Amino acid sequence: MRKVHVACSGRDFAVEDDEAILDAALRQGLAFPYGCRNGTCGTCKGKIVSGMVDYGAADTNILTEEDRTAGLALFCQARPLSDLIVEIHERNDASEMPILKLPCRVERMDRLTSDVMRIYLKMPSGKRMQFLAGQYVDFVLQDGRHRSFSIANPPHRDNLLELHVKHVAHGEFTDYVFNKLKEKSILRVEGPYGNFYFREQSPRPVVFVAGGTGFAPIKAIIEHLFAEGVTRPMYLYWGVRSKSDLYMQDEVRLWEENGNFSYRPVLSEARIADHWAGRTGFVHEAVVEDFPDLEGYDVYASGPPVMVNAAKQEFLKRGLPEEQLFFDSFEFAADSRGK
Repeated sequence: MRKVHVACSGRDFAVEDDEAILDAALRQGLAFPYGCRNGTCGTCKGKIVSGMVDYGAADTNILTEEDRTAGLALFCQARPLSDLIVEIHERNDASEMPILKLPCRVERMDRLTSDVMRIYLKMPSGKRMQFLAGQYVDFVLQDGRHRSFSIANPPHRDNLLELHVKHVAHGEFTDYVFNKLKEKSILRVEGPYGNFYFREQSPRPVVFVAGGTGFAPIKAIIEHLFAEGVTRPMYLYWGVRSKSDLYMQDEVRLWEENGNFSYRPVLSEARIADHWAGRTGFVHEAVVEDFPDLEGYDVYASGPPVMVNAAKQEFLKRGLPEEQLFFDSFEFAADSRGK
């Protein structure tokens, strides 16, 4: 195992034997730039300030002899032969993410609940979409209309894009997804978009508030933070109507094995058949009940506008500074954004 120090940010990470520098950086939550991850685009080119690398299968048209003489390497191909100091500009802001429009193939579809479908999308060979955890992509329909869905996987697991699609009554696109879309189908996506992503600079504990499939971007952020090794306290409140609307519960419960993470599901319309002994009511009310003073916290909220707007009003009353509130509000209407 080798140690890599990033001179620009002062961050350190470890690289396993025979692991590419870029793969190790992404696995541990660093936002190194990349485009293809196979040595053909040059986006991940960075400088080796000190140490030695195996340059790997770098295309000589992309990494020239002059580049090597100047100490440059393609980090998606280069493997450390010693501890390294490197220079590369990390992409930690949404404005730095290149917007791509690409065809993609439906690799797999899983029905998570009666009205939530998980779709895995595979990009074309030699293409990857870099994104920040919490951002979303648009499906571009044949008539030019767009339908937006949050990316549910963290950036370091970008071989497939994971989306959680809720079936909307009379929603043309979601009707298509649930009734006609098949594995191997080809769709077009555009992105990434959105300013709902984690702000790395803050030292404060974090409260996540999800409503329904607003869980998707928050899932991506939490898994990203675990990859980074973030140790500050994290609390997830997930509000749904009934117990059957809570999906991926085994995975979420595993997150609780991290000592700094706590999960609190909340049902707004618990049924007798749910045999529910947990929290009930509106999810934002559960948060303020547990945190009467939110001044020392960062809050990330994602879900329908009625939930997000109610949460904003109550959280600001409880001392949360507006600049410490980050939210992703979306409609489930037939011709608007859905997640």
